[in-house]
Amino acid sequence: MDNTRKRLNNILHQLAEIDYVHPADIPNIDLYMDQVLTFLDQELGTVREATEDKAMTKTMINNYTKNQILPSPEKKKYSRDHMLNLIFIYYLKNFLSMKDIKKILDPINERYFGSDEGLGFFDIYSAMVGFESKVAKDVTKDIIKKYNFSKQAFVDQDEDSKSELQEFTFICELAFDVFVKKMMIEQFLAGRDEKAEADKSDIAE
Repeated sequence: MDNTRKRLNNILHQLAEIDYVHPADIPNIDLYMDQVLTFLDQELGTVREATEDKAMTKTMINNYTKNQILPSPEKKKYSRDHMLNLIFIYYLKNFLSMKDIKKILDPINERYFGSDEGLGFFDIYSAMVGFESKVAKDVTKDIIKKYNFSKQAFVDQDEDSKSELQEFTFICELAFDVFVKKMMIEQFLAGRDEKAEADKSDIAE
């Protein structure tokens, strides 16, 4: 087994161990900042990047509030819906701008944050994480497919060159996949903005 394959197997093993924050584990009581940070650090430990010391910091959370990405706490206390916002922000901030994250969360917060009747933010989160297992399996299959495709490239090169170029091909395939999906999200949000502006113009007329 070549080194790339060994590294891939290790990564896939780590991927299989990644777990979402279970709805039942999210406190349904208001928390102070230090408690919020402790909870996020513990619950997001399996998905944190190796370079991260903490899942989030006090400065980061304050900036999210200041920039109106996260609703303001009540008397310095954060509710369960605040925690859910922070979990979504944590995942999205790795590849989207804060401006786009705000566009994604604003409509959900406006309608469901703090809702006591009907569908609430917690219900939405609970429904979404139910799809987690299937998504993880699909991602794993896609990664293996890309790896197998990369092994078909540069087969006429010498062993050292072939190994290096195939690994480069594999990395580029993964990078292009991330780029395309990121672009799709950005284009979707831009289209939603254009529709909102058009609707405003129609009302004004």
